[in-house]
Amino acid sequence: MLTPIAYGFAVLLDLFVLFIGLRFLLVPQAAAAGYGVPAKKDGDTAYLTIKGQRDFVYGILGLALLFFVGARAEAWFMLVVALIPLSDAVIVLRNGGTKAVAFGIHFATAVAVLISAVLLFLV
Repeated sequence: MLTPIAYGFAVLLDLFVLFIGLRFLLVPQAAAAGYGVPAKKDGDTAYLTIKGQRDFVYGILGLALLFFVGARAEAWFMLVVALIPLSDAVIVLRNGGTKAVAFGIHFATAVAVLISAVLLFLV
C-alpha cells in the first residue's frame, strides 16, 4: 500500500517541477510573479530562462531516477533537492516578497519534498 503512494507522490512532485520549469520558459514574467519576486519588465529574461531550464531538468531527472534506478535513488534526490525550495523561501524574504509566499509556497514545498523522501526511503 505504501509503494503506490510513495511513487505517486514522487511522480506528482516531479511533474509539478516540470510544469514550473515550462512556465518559466513560456511565460517568465507571470512565473516570476508567482514565485514571489516579480521580475523587471525590461530585464531578467536570462535569469528567468535559467530558472525554467533548471526546474525542467530537475523534473526530468527525478522521473528518470525513479523509473530507471528506483525508489532509494529518488529518495536521496528528493532529500537533496529539498534545499532548493528552502533557499527559494530565503530568496523571496530577502528580496521583498511576502512571508505568505515564502512559507506558504516555498517552505511548504520543501516539507512536501521531505515527506516524499521519507516515504520513498520506507518502500
